[in-house]
Amino acid sequence: MVGKDPLADALSGLDNAESVGHLEYTVEPASNTIGSILEVFYDRGYIDGFEFVDDGRGGKFEVELKGAINECGPVKPRYSVGADGYEQWEKRYLPARDYGTLVVTTSHGIMSHYEAREAGIGGQVIAYVY
Repeated sequence: MVGKDPLADALSGLDNAESVGHLEYTVEPASNTIGSILEVFYDRGYIDGFEFVDDGRGGKFEVELKGAINECGPVKPRYSVGADGYEQWEKRYLPARDYGTLVVTTSHGIMSHYEAREAGIGGQVIAYVY
């Protein structure tokens, strides 16, 4: 199978590995975007950690899972959201208020929607996790 969207492949692989109870998952190929999203997952407590491994090709991430992800996935297409519009997207992608995290790309980098709301900046919703 040929993957055409590395972000979608990485998130669906994480979701599948969590659902069957694996403790580790390898994300290939690695990218800065995927690394930043994994950093948000780590900061919010959804994974135990991750490490970049340079294999001489595209690189890969070794992710340590902890069983905290119920579902995660990409948001396609990437919707623009203003600093005061996160609630609409929470209702659409997350099961309950203050349960789960939207990952947002902003002019200040990739962050959770909680951080973006606190900083008062908008961006584009690129992924969700709960």
